Amino acid sequence: MPSLFHRGHSDAVSTNDLPDWLPDWCSAHLGDEPVGVLFVLRRMSAVFGLRMASGREIVVKARDDDGRAASCVAAQLWLAERGFPCAGPLTAAVGVGRLAVHAERYRPGGALLLGDSPDVAAQYAAVFARSMDELAELAVAPPLPNPRWIRWDHTDPGLWPAIAQLDTQEQSVVPRYVLDAAERVRERILATDLPYVLGHGDFEAQNLRWHGSDVWVVHDWDSLAWQPEAALVGAASGTFASVSPPALASIESSAAFLETYQKLRGRRLTATEREVAWAASLWPAAHNARWEAVHGGTPLCCAAVRIQAAERLRRANA
Repeated sequence: MPSLFHRGHSDAVSTNDLPDWLPDWCSAHLGDEPVGVLFVLRRMSAVFGLRMASGREIVVKARDDDGRAASCVAAQLWLAERGFPCAGPLTAAVGVGRLAVHAERYRPGGALLLGDSPDVAAQYAAVFARSMDELAELAVAPPLPNPRWIRWDHTDPGLWPAIAQLDTQEQSVVPRYVLDAAERVRERILATDLPYVLGHGDFEAQNLRWHGSDVWVVHDWDSLAWQPEAALVGAASGTFASVSPPALASIESSAAFLETYQKLRGRRLTATEREVAWAASLWPAAHNARWEAVHGGTPLCCAAVRIQAAERLRRANA
């Protein structure tokens, strides 16, 4: 899933290119107005990096209002106020027509931490464990529906959640081994009754920045999820190394991620939780493999699922 926080080419963007509602929104909710554009990105959200009349630099994010935004922004604020490395929100989520809009501090800088060695996995696991520690104390309405790439709990007909960009494409091109893996993963996770908790649902390398071995910022809290803890950490153990296009970490590194996470959280996952974690580690890759197949993309996740699915499913008892 694409990262939203890279400085864009601002030379071709002026304040005249901003949506008509945005300057007035800034004046009403920030008491400030944009005088320059740092970047504009339009992917799953529209993201505007702005220089304001006061001199400060901020980010305004607007996305379709699906009922998730209020909880996601509240969680991001909770984390920022406790010193977690994320951009602190400057406003709550505000409805603008069909959009949910909020502003946050601009937190540029830092570098990608690339690779999926066990040592790198442990560094990412430490950040994920810290985020889960902090979020455990927060009570907000569940941010549902969950992000589509970890929405194995959907109630739509069939195997996959309803996603227009995928459902309208030819499905016969999706490899049978991808479908088989997804079916077995979903059945294994849904067979449990583990409690649900909050956690980052798109924990990928492209959404974090580092200064050396110290994490500088974790982005994309729009992707907060409401799933069992084991499923959240399992999904993260598979996705943590992903940039664009996404991939699947090695089995050895997923194991290192899970081991480090348990150690830092001070609790061993139960046997059932470990199985759920291994099942969830495979679902985002299956989702991405389907995307690759129907859009004719380079089959990175298809290859990873073909090579790794049997072992991950064995560990999942699926």
